[in-house]
Amino acid sequence: MSPLFRTDHIGSLIRPTRLRDATQSIGFYEKIAASDDLLAVHESIRYAAKQQLAFSVRPITTGEFDRRFFLGGFFENLEGIETHHAMPIEGGPFRSGLFHLNGIAKLGHKNWPTWVATGKIKHVKPCFLDSWDRLKAAVPPPQWKECKLTLPSVTTQHIHMKRGEAYLPGVYSSDKEYFADLIVAYRKELQILYDSGLRSVQVDDPLFTCFVDQNFLDSLKSEGVDPNELLLLYIWAHNECLKDLPKDFHVGIHICRGNAPKNVLDEFGPHSSFEPIAQRVFGGLDFHTLYLQVDEGDLEPLRFIPRGTNVVLGVVDTKTPELEQVDAVVERVREAAVVIAKGQERSVEEVLTDSIAVSPTCGFCSVIFFDGVQGERRMWEKLCLVQDVARHMWPESTTKA
Repeated sequence: MSPLFRTDHIGSLIRPTRLRDATQSIGFYEKIAASDDLLAVHESIRYAAKQQLAFSVRPITTGEFDRRFFLGGFFENLEGIETHHAMPIEGGPFRSGLFHLNGIAKLGHKNWPTWVATGKIKHVKPCFLDSWDRLKAAVPPPQWKECKLTLPSVTTQHIHMKRGEAYLPGVYSSDKEYFADLIVAYRKELQILYDSGLRSVQVDDPLFTCFVDQNFLDSLKSEGVDPNELLLLYIWAHNECLKDLPKDFHVGIHICRGNAPKNVLDEFGPHSSFEPIAQRVFGGLDFHTLYLQVDEGDLEPLRFIPRGTNVVLGVVDTKTPELEQVDAVVERVREAAVVIAKGQERSVEEVLTDSIAVSPTCGFCSVIFFDGVQGERRMWEKLCLVQDVARHMWPESTTKA
């Protein structure tokens, strides 16, 4: 399956002021339920869809306006999962080597929400169908096929929690048994969305990059966890979620180094190359598309992207307001294509033609209070810049592949 679009984006958009004000007192994993708050959500999604249509931004997303945090929406809606809205970052159930939690603590937060499996996990109600219905209501039916929803990874809860903390004793006898129920729930959610007309999903799993961070690897070893075995478990879990999906259902995965303010990431973020995990992750995952942050750093790990897997190259930064130079971004894309082509033993032009698209590095507002580009106007300028890059790379097309 070729890239759906020559330009893409990672999903979240800067929230309108009214929406931020309406939902600021709601927890990250709390459902937006009050009628006035829901009205703000509906109106904001309509506005986001209208703007994306006006600027020819594809795919069309909700902007993640109906959740406050990009990892929300799935786990808290499952039977058997209990949400804890404020668990201590230090000395609590969380792994100590998670770069993003260390960064969050740097911003002054002492607690962070999480989930614990207190009973057998079951999918008893749709998790994202309301979100898809809101987007459908804001987009003309002929363009539903141009829409995308973003979902948290099936591994989101587990990677955050120390060994033995993801589920209560006696609920599951092993991580694999825990994941087996979670995978059933995830596949059911995907099928519900497909049956309702959705044809494209992006799974967000930036925490794969924890496996290139020595602090995280050391924390795993201190718990008696083998990092390699855990990585392989997560790859297996992802692939199990994708089994037997309809052939016209496009599912990709987004992997980046985080979207916190740049000063926080400079101190705590993973600075290592994808190299230590690239062969296993890029070559082992069964997704149609890899959405990868490649605006800086080593491109050589891209040689492990197998034939038949698309890659959306994240080349426009969402953490700073400075506008990139189109020529420099085009050159970066060409450099990436050379590496991919060499690894696949194909020509650069062939790879550019049937395997590559471009995007920003991450969402623009993964967490409701993030705004690295400093304003909505700059966000749209960055998204238009991505289109300019695509026009230089593929003059025969703009957004469509």
